[in-house]
Amino acid sequence: MRFGVLGPVEARLPDGGPVAVGGPQVRSLLAMLLMDAGRTVSVGRLVEGLYGADPPADATHALQSQISRLRRGLRGGALVEFGPAGYRLAVSPDSVDAHRFARLTGQGREALAAGDPARAAALLGEALSLWRGPALADVLDAPFAEVVSARLAEERLAGVEDRAEAALALGEHHAVAAELSELVREHPLRERARALLMRALYAGGRQAEALAVFDDARRMLSEELGVDPSAELAEAHLSILRADPAAVPGVRRTPAQLTSFVGRRDELDRLGPLVARSRLVTLTGPGGTGKTRLGVEAGARMSGEVCFVDLSPLTVPAQVAPAVAAALGLPEPGTGVENRLVAALADRPLLVILDNCEHVIAGAAELVDRLLAACPALRVLATSREALGITGEVVFGVGQLAVPVPDAGPAEALACPAVRLFADRAAAVRLGFTVDAATIGPVARICAALDGLPLAIELAAARLRSFTLEEIDARLTDRFRLLSRGARTAAPRHQTLSAVVEWSWELLDPDEQALARRLTVFAGGATLTDTEQVCDLDDVPDALAGLVDKSLVEAHDGRYRMLETVRQFCARRLADAGERDDFLRAHAECFTALAETADERLRGPDQLDWLARLAAERNNLHAALRWAVDAAPALAFRLVAALSWFWWLHGLRGEAAPLAAQLLTAPDSGEPAAEEYALCVVAAAATGADLGEHLDRAAAAIAASDRPLRRPHVVFLLAMAGRRIDVEPARQHRLFDADSWSRAFLRMGDGLLLLHGGRIPAAEAELTAALDGFRSAGDRWGTANALDKLAGIADWAGKRARAAELMDEAITFIEQLGRTEDTADLLTRRADIVAQDGDFAVARAGYERAREFARAVGAPDLRADALRGLADLARWSGDLPEAHRSYEAALAACGDASITAQRIRARVLTGLGWAAGTGQDAARHHRVALEMALRGGNRPAAAGAVDGLAGAALLTGAADRAATLLGAAASLRGAELVADHDVAAVAAEAAGLLGAERYGELYRRGRELTAEEALALAGE
Repeated sequence: MRFGVLGPVEARLPDGGPVAVGGPQVRSLLAMLLMDAGRTVSVGRLVEGLYGADPPADATHALQSQISRLRRGLRGGALVEFGPAGYRLAVSPDSVDAHRFARLTGQGREALAAGDPARAAALLGEALSLWRGPALADVLDAPFAEVVSARLAEERLAGVEDRAEAALALGEHHAVAAELSELVREHPLRERARALLMRALYAGGRQAEALAVFDDARRMLSEELGVDPSAELAEAHLSILRADPAAVPGVRRTPAQLTSFVGRRDELDRLGPLVARSRLVTLTGPGGTGKTRLGVEAGARMSGEVCFVDLSPLTVPAQVAPAVAAALGLPEPGTGVENRLVAALADRPLLVILDNCEHVIAGAAELVDRLLAACPALRVLATSREALGITGEVVFGVGQLAVPVPDAGPAEALACPAVRLFADRAAAVRLGFTVDAATIGPVARICAALDGLPLAIELAAARLRSFTLEEIDARLTDRFRLLSRGARTAAPRHQTLSAVVEWSWELLDPDEQALARRLTVFAGGATLTDTEQVCDLDDVPDALAGLVDKSLVEAHDGRYRMLETVRQFCARRLADAGERDDFLRAHAECFTALAETADERLRGPDQLDWLARLAAERNNLHAALRWAVDAAPALAFRLVAALSWFWWLHGLRGEAAPLAAQLLTAPDSGEPAAEEYALCVVAAAATGADLGEHLDRAAAAIAASDRPLRRPHVVFLLAMAGRRIDVEPARQHRLFDADSWSRAFLRMGDGLLLLHGGRIPAAEAELTAALDGFRSAGDRWGTANALDKLAGIADWAGKRARAAELMDEAITFIEQLGRTEDTADLLTRRADIVAQDGDFAVARAGYERAREFARAVGAPDLRADALRGLADLARWSGDLPEAHRSYEAALAACGDASITAQRIRARVLTGLGWAAGTGQDAARHHRVALEMALRGGNRPAAAGAVDGLAGAALLTGAADRAATLLGAAASLRGAELVADHDVAAVAAEAAGLLGAERYGELYRRGRELTAEEALALAGE
């Protein structure tokens, strides 16, 4: 059971159903016990909390009565325990939203302090999503409640400020400015909020507004409290006046380093200024010289936004752009990923660290050249064994660390970077080890034998776990003869590092060697469970511990990963042992089983956990699919089908499109099941290739199915690809009768058809039933989509508070799924609702936040929709020039290929029509909008265009036509718009010209038209 106090006091069953717990006093009692969940509360405290300092004579007896009522309300007395010290609610604190809020905010602050703003933002966002209104909202009259509610409210405000700080660190300046502007208006004396707001405004180029925030604070603090601004506020003010780069926090997406940075201070000091003044710097040098580490350290010194992109897992140049998009957090569109990158980075000051370019050099060079040309604020720091070879590139050579000369004295040898690196790493594996006069000789010889290669030195130092320094020195003399000669003719990484790894390999026992070579089938690391399942050894944990101890495998957060050079060496050993095909198959079967297990759970209450688990295994899943497409097509079809919903929910629609397309034409692919084939076709369609014949065949196969669909989302994905499944209702219900999610999905589909057909009451009933079904199943995606549609219906009916409430809940669920693109869409829709309700300030903040989210994910259509909303506000405020500018900007940004783009473009054109100065211009825009809406099958948008034509008719003096068209629009939509700004104005003016009776007659005449007749009238 879960409990809430961050809003009205409530109890809910595990399935989310509410539990009635009685009247105000019972809820007050429950709230007091919840605030001490799991701990005993004395009778005296409970009595005082319920009745105050002057309780009635029978207060103890009354408390017992309330306890009895509470036990009945909680469906059993087991949860409320009584002991000598008082009463105790036997529940976990984490089942109470207030305690969960405290835990999440604490973890968020720790993440913020640790320099992980992305994790901090996620934790703090989850914490704040628990709030449903003022704390203890329905028991505030209880004597105990005021102080507790005030404390919780203060903690919430602090959480909002913490989340704003994290968001600033992630570069979300506009969203922070919008949110904190509201907070400061409500709480003008919160100095931290003002300081953060100032930094957000300054980061967005609004310096004057930022300074005005400070001036307002200084005046208010002086007049009301007689004090000066705090040090934090004054520091923010001073940094803005000085144009200090530190005033603008940015994204810091660079890998955390687990060891100290040794030996490259001179290079780092030279590299920093070079990166600051050059658009493209490439670190070049042999493998193992520490180019990656140097690049990361240089990025850490830079101000502003920094994003690290690891290209080492890639296999072909075409994967470079998707890898950059993924590192930036952009959902992959499948096609046009470079266009999305350009849109996301067009005006964004950002340093991208592009690591390990050499094996995909052509793709890296092409992408960098295009991005630098199109994005003037972008800078790139690349690491590669060879230069990218494009105009404007500055090449920075990274050599080996300096080693002691043969006759160097102890002091001179100790100053060498290679020796200092060995000393640092050796001390980490053997406590008390130091490089001194007694050890400098062998250490210097080891560093010289390894040519000063940092990775080789670190591996050698790690051997001090099991060997003496003298033994390491002797073995290197024997094993690394090539290194001591410093061969230059072959690729340095393959020569030098292969020798180091080969020596390490020979130190392994047979089980460790077997595990090391078999681990190479994993991409991106492995868990212990998966390692045991795939690698076929009697004692995997023991062998794995040996590999970790001997530094061939890294362990971090329950995952085990090889350095890429080590992995490549061991992969050759796997092939030499004749085991490659067997273990690649075992790997593919393991991750196909994982995907199939996760598939159903992605449509239930554990959705977020399984999304996270699949995301963590994304590289392994892709590697399994890549192998299966060539070697086991039947297995590949299963894996594509199992991953289809994960790709959709995670914004990765193009994740495996080329592989899916290849699978469709693979020989010996057999006869896949209808759903597997259809989902493979849908995945392949993201390539943009003409798959019309395949899509037709897939749709026909699903329509002909005679059993419930295992993956009912196949119907939705086919519809998104342009193939709607048309079957008779009886069979349709058989297809979707497998589980509650499927039935809810069917009802949502029916509701949408009814909605687009103008049958609003029936649509609302179906969508409400779908919502209940998705809630019961615990599915956030379905719940959010049903809430979105119901919010639209409530908005049409003028129930704006209810519409905003539904939309807020939808946004919460979509944010939990991490679908930033959908969040932008819903934020715009919510802003539309509050704008119609007259709250332009809140609407503006919503549109601005939506525009920022759309820009962040490179979604120009959604950015256009937010601009359209801002244009609407300008038009309603009487600023027609600004409205025209924003509408035109929206039109320029918006495409017309997708259904979403057509809907948005129709609304922009409708807005231009309302802003037109003449009836002829207005009608022209509205007719194009009508055509666009009909092309996308969007009848509500078509109705909006017909409303606009009514306004155009009124501009020409045709009040009778205007009244009839307003009725026709309502007929087309299936509902009258209540309190719509534009429609209300046209209706009022037409009624004034015609008289109320004549207006009503003409409106009813239009309302009684069929959809076809309404469209015919609009076309006249």
